[in-house]
Amino acid sequence: MAAGDDFPLTGGVSLGTQATTVHGFSIKEATIDDLQLAFEHNQLTSRQLVQFYLSEISRLNPFLKAVIEVNPDALDLADKADYERKTKAPSATLSKLHGIPILVKDNIATKDNLNTTSGSYALVGSVVPRDAGVVTKLRNAGAIILGKASLSEWSNWRSNCAPSGWSARGGLGRNPYNIEVTPSGSSSGSAISVAANLAAVALGTETDGSILSPSSFNSVVGMKPTVGLTSRAGVVPISSRQDSVGPICRTVSDAAYVLDVIAGIDINDIATTEALRYIPDGGYAQFLKLDGLKGKRLGILKKFYDLNDTFLTQTFEQHVNTLRKGGAVVVDNLKMAHEVNCRASGEHALSFEFKVSLNRYLNDLVDSPVRSLADVIAFNKKNLKLEKIDEYGQELFEASEKTNGIGEKEQKLLSKLATLSRDGFEKFMTDNRLDALVTYSSSASSILAIGGFPGIVVPAGYHDTENYPFGICFGGLKGSEPTLIEVAYAFEKATKIRKPPLPDQLISSITTPTAPDQVESATSTIAAATERLGLAAQEHPQGSPLQETGQI
Repeated sequence: MAAGDDFPLTGGVSLGTQATTVHGFSIKEATIDDLQLAFEHNQLTSRQLVQFYLSEISRLNPFLKAVIEVNPDALDLADKADYERKTKAPSATLSKLHGIPILVKDNIATKDNLNTTSGSYALVGSVVPRDAGVVTKLRNAGAIILGKASLSEWSNWRSNCAPSGWSARGGLGRNPYNIEVTPSGSSSGSAISVAANLAAVALGTETDGSILSPSSFNSVVGMKPTVGLTSRAGVVPISSRQDSVGPICRTVSDAAYVLDVIAGIDINDIATTEALRYIPDGGYAQFLKLDGLKGKRLGILKKFYDLNDTFLTQTFEQHVNTLRKGGAVVVDNLKMAHEVNCRASGEHALSFEFKVSLNRYLNDLVDSPVRSLADVIAFNKKNLKLEKIDEYGQELFEASEKTNGIGEKEQKLLSKLATLSRDGFEKFMTDNRLDALVTYSSSASSILAIGGFPGIVVPAGYHDTENYPFGICFGGLKGSEPTLIEVAYAFEKATKIRKPPLPDQLISSITTPTAPDQVESATSTIAAATERLGLAAQEHPQGSPLQETGQI
C-alpha cells in the first residue's frame, strides 16, 4: 500500500487529534519499555499499537512524506504477536522488540508485499531474493515490519542537486519541527517518522552522515554502528567499505535494544564475521548506565567547536559542563594530525565502489526491470518527468558509470584512505587516550565514515531564533559502542532535552486557510519553502539549518 498515494493531502484534511490513549496508556512518545509493560499489563495490544501508527501515518504522512509504503500485512503480524504473547509458557522470555512496529528505510529489502526501491520508480516491482539480514533478525525477534520509510533517492547518490529527503516515489520529506528546515538525509523518513510518532522505532542506513545528520535535525537518537557490526546484505548499497545499518529511535535505550537484535553474524555479509569480535557478551542494554560518564575521557576538536553562532556555542559549552559534572574528563581545543576533508578524499572512491556494488545487488534480484547502473540511467532518461531528471539530474550516476571497477589505481586510493584514517582519527584517539570524540550534530561524520567507525547522536537542543533541533554526537573507534552507549545514555538522562514536535499545528497553519486568498498564500508558503530547501546548498553557509547537508 503506497502511503503517499492512498492518503492525498488536501485543504480539507482532518486535523482532529487522534486518540492516543488506550486503557489509560498513552502511546505517543512511549518507549519500548513502556510498550512492553503495557502489553504485560493488558493495557495495550500489538494490533491497537499498529492501528494507532497506521492512523497517524494516514493523517500526517500526506504532509510529512515520511513513509513510502505501509505493510498490508501489518495487522495480521500484530495479531500473530498478540497470540504468541498470550500463549507463551510462563517461563518463556520474549524479545524487547516482540510485537513492536518498526519502519525500515526503503533501501532495505523485505521479502513480503512491500517494494524495495531506494525511492526510485526504476525498482518498482523488483523481487528481492530474501529479507535483508537485519530484517531477518527483526522478524526472528518478533518485531512487526510496519512499512518502508522514505529517503533521499538512492541514498543521495544520484545527484548533488536534489534536496535532502526527496525521492521520486516518496516526494519531499518535511521536518516535523519546521517546514523551512531540512529534514536532512538520506535516512530522512526514518528520522521524521520516529520524531513525529508514526512508528515506535526505525532503521536507517549510513555511508557518510545519513543516520547521524537526520537524527540531529529531527531531534531523535541515531546510531551508526561499526561497519560490519550489522549486516548490509539485502541493502541497496553505495560502499561495502562504509555502509552501515543502524537504529533511529527516540531514546538511547530503544537504540540499544534494537542494536541488540540486529547486530551479529550473517553468512551473506562477510564483514559481520570480522566484526563479531566487537559484540560484548550480554549485549548492549547492559551499558545503559546513569553514571556512564564517570571516568570517561572525551575529546573536542577545535575545528568542530567554532560554530559561528552564539546560541549554539553557549549551548554546547553548557553541555560540556554537563559532561564534566557527570564525571567525564573533557579535553578540548584538540587538533588532529593529517586533518583533511575526508568526504572529498573519499568521494571518488565511493563513485567506483557504487557501480560495482549496485551492479552486484541488481544482478542478485530474482526479477527486476533494471539489472545494472547503466539500465537505471537509461530508465531515468526515458522517464524524465517521473524522476525529475531535468530538475535534479543524475550526474553522480553518470560519473559512477564511467568508472571501470577496482584496479591498481583504485586500490591505491583505498589504501590512501585507510592511511588517512589510521594516521588521523585512530592516532588522535589513542594519542589523547580518548574514549569518545564529542562534536556538534554530525560534523565529524566523514571522519567516522572513511574508517568505518561508530557514532551516536542525541538531542541537544532547539535553536532559540531559527527554531530547529540539533544534536550532539559521540564517536569512537571500532567496537566502542558500549562506551558510546554509556556516554550517550548518561548525557540523555542528565539533560532530558527531547520534546515532541507539533505537526498538527504546522499543518494547520498551511493546509487549513480561512479565506480564498489564504489558499494561495499557503500554497506559496510550501512552494517557497521547497524552493529554499532545494537551493540551500548554494545560498546558506556551513551550519545553516536550511542547508541541504547532502548526507549519503
